[in-house]
Amino acid sequence: MNDSSPSSLKVAIVVPTYNESETLPILIEKILEQNIDGIGFVVVDDGSPDGTGDIADRLADEFNGVFIVLHRDGKQGLGTAYMAGFQLALDAGADQIIAMDADLSHPPEVLTGLIGELDSADVAVASRYVSGGGVDHEWSWGRRQISYWGNVGIRTILGLKVKDATAGFKGFRRKTLESIGIDRLTLTGFGFQAEVAYRCQQAGMNVVEHPYIFMERTAGKSKMSFGIVVEALFALSWLRIRG
Repeated sequence: MNDSSPSSLKVAIVVPTYNESETLPILIEKILEQNIDGIGFVVVDDGSPDGTGDIADRLADEFNGVFIVLHRDGKQGLGTAYMAGFQLALDAGADQIIAMDADLSHPPEVLTGLIGELDSADVAVASRYVSGGGVDHEWSWGRRQISYWGNVGIRTILGLKVKDATAGFKGFRRKTLESIGIDRLTLTGFGFQAEVAYRCQQAGMNVVEHPYIFMERTAGKSKMSFGIVVEALFALSWLRIRG
């Protein structure tokens, strides 16, 4: 862990990882190329057998600023990784927190615009489903259908206004995460992102969507499947019933 004075941290990039040894160094390099003032990192690694955690430690040692690496024992779910990462970012004093995948599907070039939205919004969602947004042209027809209809189903179940309900590329003001209560979130898998969107809407947060193109990952294997979407739909239905 390289944890310099918390006052130097303005924007914390929270990145969950599992077997992202090839892409994590590229992601960090590309983010730093954006020259964002007060940038810092929180990497949450779920015991990656490919050595991602060790690579994250090396990157932290080389970084002149806040770079926190949390090592967890085995895969504990995307949701719990983000919850732990968000809390570490808040504890480190971040004013803005960005959730971002490690596989380069979320282009770092979008960060400046996304962070800029937080000047007036409580939540900024990098969105595939607003004008100017979309997905990589290399996506198969089947994957497009799973993504699109899964998103439609989740929006319908939860009554969400945000068009990209499953977006994993998001920015939050500090007060937003404090208001919705990180420890109140319950879903650990694919449905986690939709639960966050639901809690933000329930809390009356000002949510804006910023267009971007979701890119195909450059290494590793996608963890998305039809079964995962169906499982999330059932979990989110129960979430809506419970309120």
